[in-house]
Order: sequence, then structure tokens, then C-alpha cells
Amino acid sequence: MDFGLRGYAVSAMIPTLPTLGATRVYAHWWAPLIRGIVSILFGIAIWIFPQSSVYAVVIFFGAFAFVDGTLNIVTAVRFAHPETGRWWAILVQGIVGLAIGVITFLNPAITAATLGFLVAIWAVITGVLEIVAAIRLRQDVPGELLLFLVGGLSLVVGIWLFAHPIVAVLYLTWLIAFYAIFGGIALVALAFRLKSKHLPPGVSGSGGGTGPRINTR
Repeated sequence: MDFGLRGYAVSAMIPTLPTLGATRVYAHWWAPLIRGIVSILFGIAIWIFPQSSVYAVVIFFGAFAFVDGTLNIVTAVRFAHPETGRWWAILVQGIVGLAIGVITFLNPAITAATLGFLVAIWAVITGVLEIVAAIRLRQDVPGELLLFLVGGLSLVVGIWLFAHPIVAVLYLTWLIAFYAIFGGIALVALAFRLKSKHLPPGVSGSGGGTGPRINTR
């Protein structure tokens, strides 16, 4: 009998292992988890104090943009792999977040309208780059839509703020809180989805994406 053919037939029935790049993404599932938790906590804090002054909202948002940007840079570095290249969209998103955070911290006395424009700029850029990153993520996680949801939500919030730049602080804080909470929930869900695909220690992906061969002799 042709035992080599039998071995090939059996291996074809074994689930395909992820590529090395995908394995690296799965191993760092905690990156979007931390970002999601920070986002949810920020949204809850804003929701609890919706009638805060513009100054307080600026400080809150500046801190959130800065921390979120830092976490995005960490995520981009952790996800990077020679096989799949750099996650430049997440990296740029992180740099933009850091810049917006610094700008708001250096200008705490800005008006509600100016704050609305800053949030709109941040949300639109973040939304576009989240969608680009989502397209990139689908190369390693087929069918993944959660990052698309986060990017689309951010884009909608940004466009709405551009169309209504002069809004009351109360409406602005509720809008930011809504985005932060629901976007954070989506990121946490994405993190646990990646965690569910993470292989146990000692099992690694293969560059060719094929399952292990079984010797049937």
C-alpha cells in the first residue's frame, strides 16, 4: 500500500494551522483588550459627569486620546511580523491620538466648538485607519468584522460632529461617552475572539499554513 498517500490524506483532514503572522496577532490578544477596557472606563466616567465644564471634558478627552494613542502604538509594534509586515494604519492612528492628546492638554481653555472640531478630526482619522486596519486584520482572521464596527462608529461620530460643530457640552459628552463605551465593548469582544484562536504553548503556526503530517506506519 502507498503509506505516503495515506499520510497525506489524513493530514488533509486536520484543521489548518494559522500562519506565523496570524499566530503573533492571536498571541497579543491582550492589546485590544486593554484598549477596550480603557475606552469603556473613559465612557463611564464621562457618562457619570455629563454636565462637567468644557475644561474638564478637554482634560478627560486629552487623557483618553493620549492613552489610546499609546496603546495603538504598542499594538502596532506587537502585531508586526516579518511575514506580514508592519501594521502602519494602527501605528499612524496611535501617533494621531498622541498628537490630539497633547494639543488638548496644551490648550485646556478651548471652547466647546473647538473641542468638537478636535474630537471630529480625531474620530474621522481614527475611523478611516480602523477600517484600513480591519481590512488588514481579515488577512489573518477571516470574517472578522468587529474592528470594522469600531471604525465605522468612529467615522459616523466624526462626520456628525463636523456637521454640528457648535453643540452643547452636554450633547458632546454624551456622544463621546456613547462612542467610547460601545467602541470599547467591540474591542473587548475582538480581544476574546483573538484569544479563542490563540494556540497553546508549544504549538506554533507554519508559514505554509498546512497542518502537521501524520506518520501512519
